[in-house]
Amino acid sequence: MILGLLVIVALLVTRFWSEPDLPALPEAIALPEGARATAFTQGAGWYAVVTEDGRILVYDRKTGALRQVVETAPEGR
Repeated sequence: MILGLLVIVALLVTRFWSEPDLPALPEAIALPEGARATAFTQGAGWYAVVTEDGRILVYDRKTGALRQVVETAPEGR
């Protein structure tokens, strides 16, 4: 039982001390004229920027091309 506990502790320690495999951030993002970024998020194969005017700009990770623009509802609705 003690050996099992030591194995569990060793696995937890090695798991938490290892560096996570995070996707690389893009070097630069070309936003449309006048757009200012307020937030950034990313997923598998894409990343997105939220702008001050409430748009979500979704870009392709490989090419950097704008894939989709999502208009959000104005604040207060």
